[in-house]
Amino acid sequence: MRTAALPSILRCSATALFLLPLGAAVAGPESPPASRSPFLGTWELDLSRMPSNYGPPPRRVLYTFEDVGAGQWRTTVDITAPDGSVRHMAVRYARDGSASAGEGDNSEADSAAINQPASNVLVMSLAKNKMLGSVRVYAISSGGKEMTESAAAADAGGAPFVRNFHFRRPR
Repeated sequence: MRTAALPSILRCSATALFLLPLGAAVAGPESPPASRSPFLGTWELDLSRMPSNYGPPPRRVLYTFEDVGAGQWRTTVDITAPDGSVRHMAVRYARDGSASAGEGDNSEADSAAINQPASNVLVMSLAKNKMLGSVRVYAISSGGKEMTESAAAADAGGAPFVRNFHFRRPR
């Protein structure tokens, strides 16, 4: 009796092993699709929280993060000066730390390298004429309502500093 049941069990097991991959394909992927990054969209600088050692603030600063496909993002920055003039900068990049050429105004930087060590953190290194200009770390709050930029550089005398800038979604 024991030997008669064995072929039946093996047939059922073989059928299950054959159908299991088909069932998985019909049921969909095992892991859920990647969720939308909290960075994507537009962020506006909160001028009421500017660092006291920054100097005269701009009239407005907008950052826009876009997913442009093929594993690349595009970040645009528009800085409106007190006189109404606008500096427009953009960079298209993979978030793998490799250098990418900037577009538009290059008074501060002509290239950037961006890495994303966590879903709510971006690290950006800015360079001009192949010399490091500054490092920026962007962090999204746990609630997703605020983005903080920590900008690290050196002043004219060579002393290092870090300034924090706070962004929110425009109304």
